Parts: sequence; C-alpha cells; structure tokens
Amino acid sequence: MTKAPTVYDVAAHAGVSIATVSRVLRRPDDVRAETRARVLDSVRTLGYVPSGAARGLAGRRHGVLGLFLPGHDGIDEPEPARPAAADAGRIPLIDDSEGRTAPPALPGPARHWSSPSNLYFDEVLRGAEVESWRRGFALMVAAGRGSSRDVMVNDIAGRVDGLAVLARTVPDELLAHVSRRIPVVVLADSRPGDDLDHVSVDNVAGMRALTEFVLERHGVRDVAYVAGPADSPDEADRHRGFDEAVGAAGARDAGGGAPVRVRVEPGDFSRDGGRRAGEALLTSGEELPRAVVCANDQTALGVLDVLGRAGVDVPGRVLVAGFDGIEAGRFSTPRLTTVRQPMGELGRVAVRSIVERLADPGRPPQRVTLPVEVLLRESCPVR
Repeated sequence: MTKAPTVYDVAAHAGVSIATVSRVLRRPDDVRAETRARVLDSVRTLGYVPSGAARGLAGRRHGVLGLFLPGHDGIDEPEPARPAAADAGRIPLIDDSEGRTAPPALPGPARHWSSPSNLYFDEVLRGAEVESWRRGFALMVAAGRGSSRDVMVNDIAGRVDGLAVLARTVPDELLAHVSRRIPVVVLADSRPGDDLDHVSVDNVAGMRALTEFVLERHGVRDVAYVAGPADSPDEADRHRGFDEAVGAAGARDAGGGAPVRVRVEPGDFSRDGGRRAGEALLTSGEELPRAVVCANDQTALGVLDVLGRAGVDVPGRVLVAGFDGIEAGRFSTPRLTTVRQPMGELGRVAVRSIVERLADPGRPPQRVTLPVEVLLRESCPVR
C-alpha cells in the first residue's frame, strides 16, 4: 500500500501554502475561486483525505459542531424487518388513498418532538448544516430520549466544539455543566434565567398579529385555539400572543359589541394532535367556531384533514390558521394561512453563535430574536 498523501503534498502540488490548503478545506468561501479550484484539483489528483483527528490535536478542537434533537426520527422504534429479495414479477399494490397517520406521541419530556415527520426540524437542521459547512465545521446530529438523554448529551459534548439544543429538552443543570466545557446555544426560548446564548423567534408578536387579523378583518367572535405542549416555550409565547389579541378585541368591544367567545383544545404540535382537536370540535355538540387558530402548522394541517373529510367548507364556514411556515402548508387544500418563522435561519444563527463564542469565550450571553411574518392564504384569506 502506498503512503497516504499529506497536506504538505497537496500544498506543493498546488503551489500554495499549507495554510491556504487548510482554508480551502475548512472555509472555502474565504479563498479566491481560482486558488480554491487549483487546491481542490490537487486534492482529487493525489487522493488526499484530511485527518480530523490530526486537526483536533493540532488545534485542540474537533472541527465538529453538535445539534441535539431529543426523540428525533423515532430512534426508540423497533428495528424494521429486513425486506426480502426483490421479486420483479410480484409488485404489491397498496391502497394509500386515506394516507398513513404518524405514530402516536410518546410519553416523556420529548414527546412533542417525536414525530418522524417533524418538518420544523428538517428546516432547522438544513440551516445548521449549511452554516456549519460555510464555517468549516462538520455537523453531528444526535438524538436521545428518556434516561438516555443525559448520557448522550455528555457523550456528544465530548466529541464537538459547541452544542445547540432545543429549549426545555435537556435539564438546566446538565446544560450548565456542559457549558463549562464548550459553548452551548439554546433554540426556541428567549426567556432569561441562565448565562447561555439563545436564539428564538418573535412568537408573541407573530401570533398576536395573526389573531388580530382573524378577529378584526373577518369579524370573528367565536374562535378556537389548539394549543401546543404545556412544557414548550414556543407554545407559552404563542398562547400569550393569542390571548393578548383576544383581550384587546374584547376591550374594544366593551362599549356594546359582541364579546369574543374562546374555546381551547389541547394539542402536541403533531398532525395527529390536530386531527384529535378537529374531531373534538366536530363532536362536542356545540356549534363549530368561526375560526380555528393553531399553535403550529402541523396541528393546523390535522384540523384541515378532519374538516375536509367531514365536508366542512374552509374558509367559507371555518377559518383555519397555523404557525411556522412549513412547506406542507403551501400544498394543503386549501393552502394554509400561517405565521412564517425563519426556521432555516434559526439553525444558521445557532451555528454562528457557537463559532463566535469559540472566538470570544468571554463575551456576554447573546439573546437573538428573529422576526416573523404572516402569510395570508386561502384557509383564512384577505377579505
């Protein structure tokens, strides 16, 4: 076996310094296109593969950032049976006209993040991946649930240079312990109470603006709110925004207008949870509310599923709106009115926060709140 090429071989072949080779491999956008192309051509010609272990020893870093998503992608589900060998003559035909529902929410602190179809995290993860690559880091994604959570957080913390976690899914004392070793940034919680960096979106103002539109523009005085999990900071802020809008509408009507009637249904941020809420509204024996405002889009899509099957006209009879701005809302029937939050930017800002903390460990904790916008579509249209 021939000797593996080194970074010195690549530098000599490309006619550049080893520092330039390192920048091309870790921060390619920082290098001129012509130089970058020459170095990458040398890498391919020589068959050079950089050693992550060697870089870590030399720079006292791993070159890897971590993203911890408890319960992501159903890791606790049993291993599926191995498929038999393909038989070209026997292709099964499966009636999937009704669609398949997601698995039920799991018990425990991470239950509301357990669905493998969680499109919110798909967007956050994509943003974190892109920004990590731009900054010259690899991204390690880990998942854990229940008693495995603490072990996995400690394990991943020993393998990465910084860690991003979802708010309220890892115990505060564990985050404080990990943050003494590496930078930690918390996603989706802007509330004070620790010395960590936080990245969130303007949930309160976004939900307030959406609810105000529903109540004022459509003249709604009978509205249901489908909540998220009780332990979610996003739910707390969105519920607050909803309540503020309802309270303001009631105050304006104190002189004799009809008060706003509110019904709250529990939810868990899943499409199945939205279906359960929709069924509850249909079977309660009470008249359907004029509008249903949901704590997230997946819940709203579940409500639309139920109303559509029952033949309820949306938006003619019931207005429906959500929060997040996931892609699926653009293709629902009718298309979903929503508050779009910058999910990809959440991931990108989290990575930037870690990298900046690595460069300046002593800076004060940063709390970044990203803006949102209301997208008016057919499920609750402009009048």
